Formats: sequence, structure tokens, C-alpha cells
Amino acid sequence: MKTDVLGPPYTSRVIDLGCDREGPVRATLVRRLAGTTTPADAAVLYLHGFVDYFFQRHLGDFYCGQGIDFYALDLRKYGRSLMRHQTPCHCDDLGEYYPEIDEAIRLLRQADGHTRVLLNGHSMGGLLSVLWADDRRQANLVDAIVLNSPFLDLDGPWIARRLVAGLAAGIGRVAPTARVAAGLNAVYGRSISREHDGDWAYDLGWKPLAGFPVRAGWIRAIRAGQRRVRSGLPIEIPILVATSTSSRLSSRWSDAARSADTVLDVATMARWAPSLGRQVTLARVEGGMHDLTLSEASARRQFFDLLTKWISVHFA
Repeated sequence: MKTDVLGPPYTSRVIDLGCDREGPVRATLVRRLAGTTTPADAAVLYLHGFVDYFFQRHLGDFYCGQGIDFYALDLRKYGRSLMRHQTPCHCDDLGEYYPEIDEAIRLLRQADGHTRVLLNGHSMGGLLSVLWADDRRQANLVDAIVLNSPFLDLDGPWIARRLVAGLAAGIGRVAPTARVAAGLNAVYGRSISREHDGDWAYDLGWKPLAGFPVRAGWIRAIRAGQRRVRSGLPIEIPILVATSTSSRLSSRWSDAARSADTVLDVATMARWAPSLGRQVTLARVEGGMHDLTLSEASARRQFFDLLTKWISVHFA
């Protein structure tokens, strides 16, 4: 482990994942221990969203304040793990991320000796969390799951959503790296970046305001994962699904962007939350943003308060 870009007490290590068709591949595991010397009994593994990486050190500090060691994984081709020869944020199948999650969990349990593990996923990382947990459920590798605004469905009117996704998925089958969009709506980035209208400092090279190009293979991978969610997942461990109370899906800037989810439709998250498993709790945060941990102070307190209470019941 070496000192992470966030500075002490955060450290990080590279996970070598061999090569794919673009060349060498790596992931990065970030760690912050709750104590000063030895790992605690419990740990959390955080998975970020699309066009994202771990920079929310206050989230790690929160978990450590609960006596839970904190780990975050920058997935291949994201953030700390992105290499010059790679297509940023791209995958053809969400299962491509399983090797780094498997290795991170192995390091948590075998190398650091944690006996209880919580999985915490945001947005795309939330979708990935439940798919991985379902595929690994027989191994009993995690004990509970927290989802922060999970990406459980595509946005927009139903018919447009299905038509566009279907066309993109078809293209993705034969030309997975074909661009289907130049980037993302920049409103969310503007609402959180300290260099614009937000409160948070992060690397705009790793997380550009308007994102990276969206590619057909990625749409196909997301669509396949979301179909599994709609069919229902038999996950038996406790799951918390936390979302804002409202969405504002507009490409025009307004101060209202600082008190709503400007990336995903919270109604679809609520609709599909019960399909994730048998012990699902849905919680709504008044004034929450897409990443609830980056919300303004009052909404952020709401989120951390409800997370504290949920952990005390389901991950004690």
C-alpha cells in the first residue's frame, strides 16, 4: 500500500488484471482503517458510478467513525486506474468488473481479516453491486448492501427509452466502441464541482463535467444488467436503496439542480427496488442530489443519519 492521492490516512494499491484487447488492465483499491494499527472486524467496499471515481473522503471518514474499515475500488478504465491506451469508462459486459471486485473482497477477508463486509454502490456501481452479489450469493462474501441512487433503469419516456436502448444495443453487438453520445448532461457536474456551482473538489480529468463519450457496447451491457433486475434477483441479505425525493432531468442550469437528482429518475429506482431481493428498505432523502453524499448539508445529514440507523439494525 502507498499513500493515496487523497493523502493520509488514505492508502491505495494497484490490482493487476492482466490484459484485454486494448492492452494492460488494472484496478485500484483505496483503504482507510477505522483504527490506527490493525483492521477492524467489519469493512465496507465502495463501488463508484459511471464517469466517476472515489474522491468522497468524508464518506470513508463516516464509515470509519462507525468502527467500519473503508475500502473503495476504482474500477478498470476509471479514475486512478485509467491508462492512456484505454477507452475511458468502457465495458462490453458488466461481468468484466467481477475480477477486481473478487480480488478486493479476497484482500478484505483473507489479507486484512475482515469477517463482515458491507457492499456500498453508487449509480452504475449500485447496479453492478447487486448483479455481482447475485452471481456470488452462494459464496456468502458480503453481509449487506447499501445502494446510493442505483442505476436500475434507463431514463426518459418508456417507448423512447426502449427504442434508443434497443438500437444502441444492436450496434453494440457488432461495434461495441461506436459512440452513441458525445458525453453526458453537464448540469450534474456543474452542480457538484467547486470550480463551478458546487462544493466539491475532484479531478476533472478523471471526472469531466460532461463525461466521456457513451459507447454502444456500454449501453448494451447496462441494458442487459437492468433486464436482470426487472426479472427479479433472489438476494437474501439486507439491502438499503436510498434516493432523493425528486428528479430534475433537464439540460438547462437552475439552482434547483442542487436539491434533486439531475442524472436518474428516482421513480424508476423506487419502482424496481423491491425486485432486488427479499429484505429491501427504500429510503428517500429530501433535497438529495444524485450522489447523496455530495448533497447540500441538510440532505447530507439526512442520508448519513438514516445510514447510521440502518447499519445499526442490519449490519451490527
